[in-house]
Amino acid sequence: MGRMHSGGKGKSGSTRPHISEVPEWSEQDKEKVEALILELHEEGNSTALIGTILRDQHAVPDVHLLLGKKVLQVLHENGKAPAVPEEIMNLLRKAVSLVDHLDNNRKDLHNRRQLELVEAKIRRISRYHKENGSMSADWNYKRDQLRLMVE
Repeated sequence: MGRMHSGGKGKSGSTRPHISEVPEWSEQDKEKVEALILELHEEGNSTALIGTILRDQHAVPDVHLLLGKKVLQVLHENGKAPAVPEEIMNLLRKAVSLVDHLDNNRKDLHNRRQLELVEAKIRRISRYHKENGSMSADWNYKRDQLRLMVE
């Protein structure tokens, strides 16, 4: 499937090998891994970074294989899930940097268009998360309140 705002025809890259059970060399203690997830979240790490740290430093190749649930589900069960999903927060940070750039470079039409595309993507993804219930229904994107929304 092609990209919405570019001429790309799809994505390429490596795929994870199909493994149906946890390797014997990896960490096997489920309670310890859940405690590590909560500890890493308290330090301010995102869910993607938590998975990377667990893989690289704690010998957990796949949290989902070990626990039967994803990192975000562990955070939800413990009441630590963020109010705004991580993908929207990343797009909000990108929008902040584009707004800062456009404040200094008012005639940069290419980046003005890019800001419009990022804002459209924020609205589209937020609609999806509101329908699924993973985000509050009264959340709205407003450019003038953008800095308040970014953590």
